[in-house]
Amino acid sequence: MGSGWHEWPLVIFTVFGQCVAGALIVMGFAWLNEKEEAAKRRIVRSMFFLWIVMGIGFMASVLHLGSPLRAFNSLNRVGASALSNEIAAGSIFFAVGGFWWLVSVIGKMPPALGKIWLVVSQLLGVVFVWAMTRVYQIDTVPTWYTGYTTLAFFLTMALAGPLLAALLLRGANVTYKGTVAASVSVLALLVCVAVVVLQSNALATIQSSIQQASALLPDYGSLQVWRIALLAAGLGCWICPLIRRQEPKTLGLLAGFGLVALGELIGRGLFYGLHMTAGLAIAG
Repeated sequence: MGSGWHEWPLVIFTVFGQCVAGALIVMGFAWLNEKEEAAKRRIVRSMFFLWIVMGIGFMASVLHLGSPLRAFNSLNRVGASALSNEIAAGSIFFAVGGFWWLVSVIGKMPPALGKIWLVVSQLLGVVFVWAMTRVYQIDTVPTWYTGYTTLAFFLTMALAGPLLAALLLRGANVTYKGTVAASVSVLALLVCVAVVVLQSNALATIQSSIQQASALLPDYGSLQVWRIALLAAGLGCWICPLIRRQEPKTLGLLAGFGLVALGELIGRGLFYGLHMTAGLAIAG
């Protein structure tokens, strides 16, 4: 039993990867809708931090392997293994999106091709998150083998991604209202609360011959309360200025993203802490 933080490389990899996928979608739409070329160049330059975060996530995932020097072996069963598919999807997303950024930042990307390439990168980000969810759909792990797992991964993308994008756009001195993206994040928070309640009830019905799911994390309820509080406070740093029809400050957005990221790291730690195998029998 524990908080699941022993799987910290996977916690960081999944949360950071989902943040970047969500942020690229929002920043990509901001870039596509921007008319001023100077502002578009600033947006592209600010995307540098997306790939830094993505790189940190991949480095963390390598640390999870028994031998980091054999990391490429994880690609040996692409098409047959969910893990190989996840690494392949993430690598393609990183390569395609990163190359679009590199060519764009040096000013060599043709405008028409750049738009298509960016949209493809955004779609690859969604595919990457979907591939992540498939890794944990294991029928012998009943606490993961549910729709809540898939929903939770995409909720992280919708909660943290838009806020990271708003922070980078503000840092790039680009006027960005973000009301639609903020509304998506608020809706994601409401869905997140519902998932916590429903999943808590579901855990009470899952047990094997040797353990009960609800006993895996004795502090599950209190940690989820802290997580929701952090998420609400983080989004509040972004949404409160919007309600007052003011542009959020960079420092406020930075604090907000830090709070939301911390909340999602706690949530992902709880996810890994719920790991249990079916054993001899499953009830519920």
